[in-house]
Amino acid sequence: MKWKVFLMVILGIAPLRAADWPNWRGPNFDGISAETDWDPENIDNVLWKMEVGTGFSGVAVAGGRVYTLGHDGRKSGGKETVYCLDVKNGKKIWSDTYAARLLPHLHEGGPAATPTIYGEHVYTLGKDGKFNCYLAESGKKIWGRDVLADSGMTRPAEWGFAGSPLISADTVIIEAAHTIAYDRVSGKIVWKSERFKPAYATPVIFVHQGRKLLVTLKTEGLVVLDVATGKTVAIQEWKTRFSTNATTPMVMGDKIFISTGYGRGCGLYQFTGDAFKEIYSNKAISNHMANCILIGGHLYGITGNTHGVSKKQLVCMELATGKVKWQQQGFGCGTVSAAGNRLMVLTERGELVISRASPDGFDALARAQVNTGRCWTVPVLANGVIYTRNSRGRLVAVGVGGKG
Repeated sequence: MKWKVFLMVILGIAPLRAADWPNWRGPNFDGISAETDWDPENIDNVLWKMEVGTGFSGVAVAGGRVYTLGHDGRKSGGKETVYCLDVKNGKKIWSDTYAARLLPHLHEGGPAATPTIYGEHVYTLGKDGKFNCYLAESGKKIWGRDVLADSGMTRPAEWGFAGSPLISADTVIIEAAHTIAYDRVSGKIVWKSERFKPAYATPVIFVHQGRKLLVTLKTEGLVVLDVATGKTVAIQEWKTRFSTNATTPMVMGDKIFISTGYGRGCGLYQFTGDAFKEIYSNKAISNHMANCILIGGHLYGITGNTHGVSKKQLVCMELATGKVKWQQQGFGCGTVSAAGNRLMVLTERGELVISRASPDGFDALARAQVNTGRCWTVPVLANGVIYTRNSRGRLVAVGVGGKG
């Protein structure tokens, strides 16, 4: 556990309950819950349902509260709402509503970024760049920024802002045409990176040879920035059709794995300090929006369309070699998270499937239809509850037991 404490100190992460989920991809930024005492057989145990508005925003959970965002669905004159709900019953504790665009391009639209909880504050980013800081307990707004204006953009990227706020010590970092670091207490801009084409990924902080860095996936490709100044350290070209790099880079020591959609595939790189060395690239996994999960040296993720042919399937691939171990169909454009050595796969149509994470083959332990409609938001397990959300805003909490 000492290395986890060290990581929290380096990244500036506030202490949390063992099984809280304070931000995108969870407390260790790997999509894996710290939950240990839970029962997959209980995934049909619905505790409550709540309508939170159109969108794909994930949930953040801490202090007995769950936070997310949604839109009222109107294409003109629409409004976006930040919700704080009671984890026990889904009842609203507080909310904040403001004008925002829906931006429904090839999907329902609405906010896509997950709230970030840090200490007594929660940070939220809306679809068209409304970036707010609230007191997590009361909902009092501390400050607000317009990322669209701060980045000098005339409009959001085609699908709006999607990268979630990232805490780094005294700053909170947002992905736009520029990567921007704001003072997390005052909201003032601390630095802005050089300008790139807007993309949709959430950045990740890592430490290389004692140097604290940030890696993000821009439209141009992988970009490493100095966390203290925002200056560019290295760039590795990685372009896709339709300029839709949307997944979060996965960092393992000096290795960085990425996977993107539209048949672009995946790649593993070694970061040398000022450049990237390719280890391999292939089309075995082509994550459209949702990230892979790494367990026991193997990646588990849903690959999307390849060269116009529908090949949406769950894939297990060995990280070190890029060798595919197995493939399983039937999930659509679903999403994957995990707890321990068990995968939680939410299909595109709302079926929750629990499976062992094993390179020997797909092994489903339990299945339940927990939601309906289009489900592109990653399922989250926190403190004995699995949260799923559909695009129209039905948030469903399922009790699976557990002490955290």
